[in-house]
Amino acid sequence: MGKIEIKHPDKAVSTGAYSAGVIKNGMLFISGQGPLDLSTGEVIHGTIEEETLLTLSHIKKIIEAAGGTIDDIMKCTVHLEKIEDFDRFNAAYATFFTGIRPARTTVQSVLADGIKIEIDAIAVLG
Repeated sequence: MGKIEIKHPDKAVSTGAYSAGVIKNGMLFISGQGPLDLSTGEVIHGTIEEETLLTLSHIKKIIEAAGGTIDDIMKCTVHLEKIEDFDRFNAAYATFFTGIRPARTTVQSVLADGIKIEIDAIAVLG
């Protein structure tokens, strides 16, 4: 079985040379998502909590476009502009995932365009 591209259903502009998601053998790899307005490609600046929940909503739409749910997410990698935001980020993140949460790595990173967060995810579908 070959790779299958999954597109974000709301994305109207190109934000780079990558696929939002790629499936192979029941595994979905979701590219790093950030707090963007996907109709314009512009960054939506907000609090770390707002940027976290917007970013996670993009991930949710991609996994749903692939026929899955957020419960299928096994691993997230989170890049924070400021590690000092960890507690506030973590509180917002905890409201999104209930039950058994995905495994997660969180690191401080240099992020483009003044965004506070970027998250990628791996899911197992079916």
